[in-house]
Amino acid sequence: MPATADTDERPLVELAAVAATRTPTAASSSPQAPFPAAPFPGLATPGFSRAVRCNAPSSFPADGGGAGQQAAEYPGNAISTTKYTAASFVPKSLFEQFRRAANCFFLVVACVSFSPLAPYRAVSVMLPLVVVVSAAMVKEAVEDWRRKQQDVEVNNRKVEVYDGTQSFHETEWKKLQVGDIVKVKKDEFFPADLLFLSSSYDDGICYVETMNLDGETNLKRKQALEVTMGLNDEHLFHSFKAFIQCEDPNEKLYSFLGTLHYNEQQYPLSPQQILLRDSKLRNTGYIYGIVIFTGHDTKVMQNAMEPPSKRSSVERRMDKVIYLLFVILFVIATFGSIVFGMKTKHEISPGNYAWYLRPDQANIFFDPNRASFAAFCHFLTSLMLYTCLVPISLYISIEIVKVLQSTFINQDQNMYCAESDKPARARTSNLNEELGQVHTILSDKTGTLTCNSMEFLKCSINGVAYGNGPTEVETSYGEIAETTGNYGHKDATESKRVVKGFNFTDGRLMDGRWVKECSRDAVEMFFRVLAVCHTAIPVADRNSAGMPYEAESPDEAALVTAAREFGFEFYNRTQATISVHEYDPDSGGKLDRTYKLLNTLEFSSARKRMSVIVRTEEGRLFLFCKGADSVIFERLSKDSGKACLTKTKCHIDEYSEEGLRTLVLAYRELTEEQYSLWNQEYQAAKNSVHNDHDEAVEKASEDIEKDLVLLGATAVEDRLQNGVPECIHKLAQAGIKIWILTGDKLETAVNIGYSCNLLRKEMEEIFITLDNSSKSASEGCSEEGNRMAPYEEIDRKLQDARRAIFMKGASTSFALIIDGNALTHALTGTLNKSFLDLAVNCASVLCCRVSPKQKALVTRLVKIRTSKTTLAIGDGANDVGMLQEADIGVGISGAEGMQAVMASDFAIAQFRFLERLLLVHGHWCYRRIAAMICYFFFKNITFGFTLFWFEAHAMFSAQPAYNDWFISFYNVAFTSLPVIALGVFDKDVSSRVCLEVPSLHQDGVNNVFFSWSRILSWMLNGMCCSIIIYFGSLNTVLVQAVRQDGRVAGFDILGVTMYTCVVWTVNCQLALYISYFTWIQHFVIWGSILIWYAFLVIYGLFPPAVSTTAYHVFLEACASSPLYWLSTLMIVVTALIPFFVYKISRTLYYPQYHDQVQRTNSKNW
Repeated sequence: MPATADTDERPLVELAAVAATRTPTAASSSPQAPFPAAPFPGLATPGFSRAVRCNAPSSFPADGGGAGQQAAEYPGNAISTTKYTAASFVPKSLFEQFRRAANCFFLVVACVSFSPLAPYRAVSVMLPLVVVVSAAMVKEAVEDWRRKQQDVEVNNRKVEVYDGTQSFHETEWKKLQVGDIVKVKKDEFFPADLLFLSSSYDDGICYVETMNLDGETNLKRKQALEVTMGLNDEHLFHSFKAFIQCEDPNEKLYSFLGTLHYNEQQYPLSPQQILLRDSKLRNTGYIYGIVIFTGHDTKVMQNAMEPPSKRSSVERRMDKVIYLLFVILFVIATFGSIVFGMKTKHEISPGNYAWYLRPDQANIFFDPNRASFAAFCHFLTSLMLYTCLVPISLYISIEIVKVLQSTFINQDQNMYCAESDKPARARTSNLNEELGQVHTILSDKTGTLTCNSMEFLKCSINGVAYGNGPTEVETSYGEIAETTGNYGHKDATESKRVVKGFNFTDGRLMDGRWVKECSRDAVEMFFRVLAVCHTAIPVADRNSAGMPYEAESPDEAALVTAAREFGFEFYNRTQATISVHEYDPDSGGKLDRTYKLLNTLEFSSARKRMSVIVRTEEGRLFLFCKGADSVIFERLSKDSGKACLTKTKCHIDEYSEEGLRTLVLAYRELTEEQYSLWNQEYQAAKNSVHNDHDEAVEKASEDIEKDLVLLGATAVEDRLQNGVPECIHKLAQAGIKIWILTGDKLETAVNIGYSCNLLRKEMEEIFITLDNSSKSASEGCSEEGNRMAPYEEIDRKLQDARRAIFMKGASTSFALIIDGNALTHALTGTLNKSFLDLAVNCASVLCCRVSPKQKALVTRLVKIRTSKTTLAIGDGANDVGMLQEADIGVGISGAEGMQAVMASDFAIAQFRFLERLLLVHGHWCYRRIAAMICYFFFKNITFGFTLFWFEAHAMFSAQPAYNDWFISFYNVAFTSLPVIALGVFDKDVSSRVCLEVPSLHQDGVNNVFFSWSRILSWMLNGMCCSIIIYFGSLNTVLVQAVRQDGRVAGFDILGVTMYTCVVWTVNCQLALYISYFTWIQHFVIWGSILIWYAFLVIYGLFPPAVSTTAYHVFLEACASSPLYWLSTLMIVVTALIPFFVYKISRTLYYPQYHDQVQRTNSKNW
């Protein structure tokens, strides 16, 4: 779902389960009240005013009968995702259509056409507008009708609801109310946001698939409160009464705050007890739940918002060109009106008296005594006369073309991933041409460049490094021999990757041999922490060699798998226990140990760690913790071994340099008194329902996560996806700037940069980081000094780097590496300009330790300051802001779910497909759309200015040169299909050439095909063609005997001749421009010309009152006249000569780069 400013930005790994076991606190409910009363008065706390009476959906007093306050009426459960209703469709749809300046202009013209000022019949002016607007409205109606059908299907789904008589009956989703108790069965969707009461499992768990919410396919385990898990029989609900106070409806999928008041006790609620609408019940027979949020109050509907509106730079420039056409229209109308007014004024003067016009008896539109008013009326008439200059069908034609282009992208077999069975998807068709203009790519790393399929590779325990398998970074550097020579492989089979998520090779720890290590106790505790400190779920699978796990992240699954392979197999989880098969060092066998899970302190981007507090079977209390080195090291006990800490830090640095992801493991043994005091504080924080809830919980967590004993560190590898280095190399050859924004450590990110070809050995690296010395030096200074010291340091480093680049010039390639702390200052004040100036002069940019918010800020800075097209690509929820901020957002449908895909404009399965998406489809779409728009302006200028020349010849009498229906059908029938075929099928080079010559992409970056010079040259060509057609027709037809009876041509034959020449010229001009002919293009080009002749014949058969000047004009005058056919041929050839000569001379003598590539590869299609 699209993220908003307030959306919870935590990555999915942070959404660990919160322990459901709570110590209930006493409540002050009156036993006589029908419902338990809230034990505190703060029911109207801002943001936490939701009051739900369970098993009684009607409104009740909010305080259980004392205060008399009434609960708010909550919306029903029916939803509507339609844009329109039956009543609002016509007015709202018309409003949408007439927001476009061109449509609004044609509407005004159509209205004025009913007045005597109109040079045409009103129906001929109205018809093109009606056709275009109706087509767009039909498209809107069809799309909205499909949404309506989906809403009806969803609202009429069935669910079992408790009827208050000890039984459940089926009802439609739309009839549910807040407070209802429902029963959802296996493989059914949840009809609303529910409080999970109980399930078919005795321990009150259920498994949920959230594909429709965040795209994740792995199952989530939900846990009912212990106090309600016994409500698993229908007759028990007859006497069940409870009261829930919770947060107001919001869009945060991964957070929930509330309190259940039941049996005079108070129980805190967490996301573990919430089942969200549109998620599905899996692997569970049934569940019972209470409806908390309904309809549009549910979290999924709160997230159902339109993504930000994006328009391509080509479309924005097209609007400017249309405004230019409006200016041209007003200029020529004004010029003609001035001339007409001057001529009219002098018609009655002596010597210029036009007796044949009877100016003394003229009406007000031609009154010489009121020449100014006559000129104004003529101006209005001229606006209607020259409306064909503005292409009314341009917008609808572009929409059709873009939809067809998107279909080609969706069906491209070369962007289909067979492994995941996912094709490329154009989720919007508005930005197709923008793909060919991408200047900067901003990419996430994990899951985007890498597979996000983690493998446990190395570890450090008590200062001793284990694991000797080569990493991908080492392989890319050719250092395998040096690395594997440390300990040697114990067995040839050890190097084989036989277990998913585990690629560890070191005989010292495998097969129980770790018991021989000097630090055996530390190793045993290390493995125990791996097996217990997590939120994974064991999944029974007879086909698997070991117990597989469903985890919140691939990292966590790899760590639990490693514990299993080392002999500590986690095999069962209940609400309050974790069971592990542990290797017994004494007997060499397995022991079943069960740990009582007391508390889970979940992971978050701010905490960067996760902890569990458990009680062993012997009654000892332990806190197990894992997290980032930066947060764990500062929480270590002062008595922790210095030697172990120093060696562990060295090993972590080595792992980071090898491109591995590291976590530090530590533990602490607690006394009963310590835990009891802390747990009271923690439960009070968890029970609080106010805006500072998260801060209170975090403070309580900080109080226990200290004085830790260091155990060691883990190192997992996330391998690059196939084809990533080659793709980045090809994109770099295309001149595209590539930025990587990652949360990894600097050393890890740099080495991944080398392995994926973002960084190369010939590059000179520029590091912008905050030194530790500068941080410590600022301590003790004033607050302002603390702020200014790092700011000034970053400013100095940026200036030094810019000077270095200036001195070495363009002969050296530079790579900029900046960390999150430095980036925080670089994005503020005046430094952001210096930072961007430095970055744009570097071939590659690598930002490390960045937060999701920083990703979006960097993207916005690049987009705004460079004024170039930016593309952001990512795969996770933390990339949503970046994708929506960029001009183009590309989502990777990878292991982190599909939140990025749902917020993106284009979706691909792997990063390597970006090469084809940009260099092939981007190039084609940009060139096609640009050529299509330019050609539209050309053909309208050609046609419109023949009218202007005729008007000038007729002294601006407002007499149209063409029949009104000729003008109406020009853009709709006779020239529309060829231009659509141009936008869909034309290719200047093949896809193979696009990939072999990536520098062709620079044509789009520099906007070669839609520059102002290109647009104006097409307009100039149109004016030249109009001059040749008009004066050629005038001098060859008008003075000759055309009819068989010897009569010369009138303006009706002149109009048909000119129109025929226009139709032939604009269609043949298109044929000269097209680089790649298909039978479809031949069909539409020559077919459009035949349609003109067929129309001329059929329309000419209508009575003169209908066909007017076209009555029998073709059959009786033109078809039988050799002069008509010969003049058409000569005029059309003459009109095509300027463009033909220009194209040949430019290609031969002044070729542009794409011309050279096209000629070189013309025989290699």
